[in-house]
Amino acid sequence: MPDVRTASPQGRWILFTTVLGSSMALLDSTVVNVALPRIGADLDADLADLQWTVNAYMVTLAGLILLGGSLGDRYGRRKVFVVGVVWFAVASLLCGLAPNAAVLVAARALQGVGGALLTPGSLALIQASFHPDDRGRAVGLWSGFGGIGAAVGPFLGGWLVDGPGWRWVFLLNVPLALVCVPVALRHVPESRDSRAHGRFDVLGAFLGAAALALVTYALIEADEFSPAVVVAAVGGVAAGVAFVVVERRRADPMMPPDIFSSRQFTAVNLVTLCVYAAFGGFFFLAVVQLQVVSGWSALAAGTALLPATLLMLLLSARSGQLGERIGPRIPLTVGPLLCAAGMLLMLRVGPDASYVADVLPAVLVLGVGMVTLVAPLTATVLASVDVSRAGLASGINNAAARAAGLVAVAALPVLTGMGPEAYRSPDAFDTAFRQAMGWCAGVLVLGSALAFATVRRPAPDCTRPECRTHGSVMAPPLEGRPVGKRIGG
Repeated sequence: MPDVRTASPQGRWILFTTVLGSSMALLDSTVVNVALPRIGADLDADLADLQWTVNAYMVTLAGLILLGGSLGDRYGRRKVFVVGVVWFAVASLLCGLAPNAAVLVAARALQGVGGALLTPGSLALIQASFHPDDRGRAVGLWSGFGGIGAAVGPFLGGWLVDGPGWRWVFLLNVPLALVCVPVALRHVPESRDSRAHGRFDVLGAFLGAAALALVTYALIEADEFSPAVVVAAVGGVAAGVAFVVVERRRADPMMPPDIFSSRQFTAVNLVTLCVYAAFGGFFFLAVVQLQVVSGWSALAAGTALLPATLLMLLLSARSGQLGERIGPRIPLTVGPLLCAAGMLLMLRVGPDASYVADVLPAVLVLGVGMVTLVAPLTATVLASVDVSRAGLASGINNAAARAAGLVAVAALPVLTGMGPEAYRSPDAFDTAFRQAMGWCAGVLVLGSALAFATVRRPAPDCTRPECRTHGSVMAPPLEGRPVGKRIGG
């Protein structure tokens, strides 16, 4: 039984290194969007290159995050976490030194592999190291400090872009890793799941990532409608079908199909797809709109959206408590509608936009909507499956959210008619941005309708979330696997 206490020196070191490691991935998911206009100008990149700068990372992260957790259970959670941190740092160095857009995109894909190893690994180390009486407090501290890191991300990214340059958005991860790895090796105990067995579902992970990559390529290049686009679209669908077939036939699948026999679990994941598709599109486009159309600096654009994250940090725990009292149906119906209203308020943001009059009201309404829905969404995911599958269910939901975001980033420029050079033209980008906010609001309304029609109150003895505080705007919080229990592949 783990026996580390949060008040002990070792407990503080474990919290420090896991927060630092997970913050690398959290920071990266928010700061890169702020840097996109400068990356495009410096590397002479078109809009498709900027889309891939975001999506190459998301493809490998979403496709491999479930496998990353299983590797830690089998080979050692500390070992896999350290490998993930080192991998992420080396890929970040390649991003920072990239001479052109192609190298940057390839390095971003490698970054996603590192993120898939360290993101689930940081929480697994917390759960495997601390005494059961202290584990809830340790998880709370981990998620709270991680949320602060997510909140700092846009501010730090904007400052780096306006100051030393966009390359430091990536190079910053190298010194963080140089601190994180020695502390982990010295102070974090190794742990693994002695009951983990069977073959890893490498084929399933490959097919899932391939399906996402091919569909993303087809969407990004859809305006050309070339034979390559058709081949990619067909290949993406074929890879998705093959993924389902493989998961049905494997003895230890990465994503057991029978978990979707729970109608509630299936329904809440459909809501997740709608909600995080809208969020992914919004946070990709909004900071570019503020820089290209409104003429703001990268620092001003990054910090403009900070209130939404702060509201989540301050109120997510209370939102979870409210959801437990009244049930998840109302929060999951009202929350997306509030987010849709916030995105429609962004239609006021144009040339010479005022932060107080135009941007802040939209961000506050969006933040209240996110607070309303994110904690009940996570609670409903956990409550809809058996307790032994709570970690697996959370991983699937997290991967679904990231997949939805990357598809939105790929699809919105096509749906709104953004050309390859649109981000260089304030008028063209402004027109497309306004259409995109309409699409995002519409998807959120669809998510609200799905929640109202399908979500029901969970059983009173269901699994409850341990991560009560959450600050990431790109995906719901990960919940860990019960230590020592086998769940799925």
